[in-house]
Amino acid sequence: MIKGVDVLAEEIVTKQFNSQVEFSRYYGDSEFKKYIEDTEYSLSYLFEAIEASSPDLFADYITWERIFLVNLGIPETRLKERLEVMEDVIVGYLPPEKSSIAVRYIEEGIENLSNPSKDISFIHEDKPLVKLLEQYLKLLLDGDRHSAGKLIIEAVDNGISVKDIYLHVFQSSLYEVGRLWQENKITVAQEHYITAATQLIMSQLYPYISNNEKTGKVLVATSVSRELHEVGVRMVADFFEMGGWKTYYLGANTPTESVIQTIISKKADLILISATISSHIGEVIELISTIHRCVECRDAKIIVGGYPFNIDNDLWKKVGADGQAVDAETAIEIADNLLTEDYDIF
Repeated sequence: MIKGVDVLAEEIVTKQFNSQVEFSRYYGDSEFKKYIEDTEYSLSYLFEAIEASSPDLFADYITWERIFLVNLGIPETRLKERLEVMEDVIVGYLPPEKSSIAVRYIEEGIENLSNPSKDISFIHEDKPLVKLLEQYLKLLLDGDRHSAGKLIIEAVDNGISVKDIYLHVFQSSLYEVGRLWQENKITVAQEHYITAATQLIMSQLYPYISNNEKTGKVLVATSVSRELHEVGVRMVADFFEMGGWKTYYLGANTPTESVIQTIISKKADLILISATISSHIGEVIELISTIHRCVECRDAKIIVGGYPFNIDNDLWKKVGADGQAVDAETAIEIADNLLTEDYDIF
């Protein structure tokens, strides 16, 4: 992230307000500051994508923002106009060698606006446990956390594995909730409620997963600093626990120095790092660089995961990790291979 992004955002917004009369129909003076904040978000995604050498990350963010704005009733032309103004302002703000890269990323973002939106529902009739998934999600959308928890416990007691619950119910339901929020079909309060409810229900399943024979392997799992989404990495840590690993799950927004201290004190074999937002890739790069510089951490392997790594399949290499996992099952497989001497991840 470059310094002065707030100044740059204000200049972009001021120019757009002044040059486009119709703009005030959607953003009046009372919304000026809010639109500056939105523009700062766009810039943060842009500069993080540049730092990670990944234009795909910024293009994906623009696609996400288009869907979000359109479902708020704001024409996508407003977004295209903002990107064009952003392009003009950045050329005069950054030195030529940097502005040329930024312009290329913005142009790809604008081009991505012409791609048709796709149906990205995460509930499919041919997937395992889809009926259970639908019941679970409906209960939580109705605000009935107690019944949702009872439904899951009964399913496990009737023989459905905790792993299958995690993969086919919890994971899919949270993806679907994110989609519903993006499309303005549920509120952010509902999204937060369902996430918190899922975390609570996961904790009720711990008696079913904590009695496995230990392998002697140690995992430290964490989200990077500023990252507040933690359910995904917690699910993966639980999978390792079910696989006999000794796990230390550090939660969300964990400071780098605390992660390093835990890796050293617990003698971790593997470090799992999660980032669900592309604008946090800089923190991933910083954390991995710090781990690599730590002499006492040099033998630990690093796996990354989260939404940005699914957008750019080579991003894990760019941030300096040893592998990338798209889900908990894949993380276990990669971990086992990484800790086998004759395995070459590249």
